[in-house]
Amino acid sequence: MTKPRVAIFKFASCSGCQLVFLNCEDELLDIVGALDIAYFPEAKRENLSGPYDIAFVEGAITSPEDVERILEIRKQSHTLVAIGACACTGGLPSLKNWKRLSWIKKEVYPNPDWVESLETAYGVDAYVRVDGYLKGCPIGKAELLEFVTSALMNRAPNLRAHAVCVECKLKEVVCLLTHEGAPCMGPVTSAGCGATCPSNGRACYGCYGPSNDPNVASMGEIFESLGLPRSAIVRKFRYFAGTQEAFKKGAELYD
Repeated sequence: MTKPRVAIFKFASCSGCQLVFLNCEDELLDIVGALDIAYFPEAKRENLSGPYDIAFVEGAITSPEDVERILEIRKQSHTLVAIGACACTGGLPSLKNWKRLSWIKKEVYPNPDWVESLETAYGVDAYVRVDGYLKGCPIGKAELLEFVTSALMNRAPNLRAHAVCVECKLKEVVCLLTHEGAPCMGPVTSAGCGATCPSNGRACYGCYGPSNDPNVASMGEIFESLGLPRSAIVRKFRYFAGTQEAFKKGAELYD
């Protein structure tokens, strides 16, 4: 059987999601043996042009050049998968959406006129059709392996749609929100990370984006009861996935 031809692309991001492929360690040789990784500049010297059976895309679309590239990648790819918060929801680059670009360029760059950037940063699906999503900052190793396995077996991947709170319960992690009053986004955030942050005593940041039908109004009221100012609640919803309708609504309630 011919191996699926795979490409891994990067846009505006930190490369952390690409590194998850390399951090699979014991499973990496199996992945390399099962897939023909034709394009992966992060890990290969020789990179080949398309077409590709599967394209994994990391990073938000933030520049005119990015738009041209993602349109061409879509043409060259049978299946396109957004990997990580930046590609799925805009991620941290999308924080610029709430400020004027002219102000950001002046504050950040010594030569603002040299910078070519779109006014906004969005996930990949704002510009092209996306066939699958692996969320998180970075993506979870278990979900990546599940997706690759499902692709090889020609079945739908078993990815979780419930909230992070369910994973905390499954791991018997004490609730940081109710027991310590920590401003945790777990009740409204998609699972899949294995409750990594709560398991290590840190409140969920919401990097997986909204869970199915999240009650953002109630979440905001809880944050208010914990003493968070309105501006902090807005930042909670906009941190990783403020472009998503549910979190956008949560932020607008307090903006």
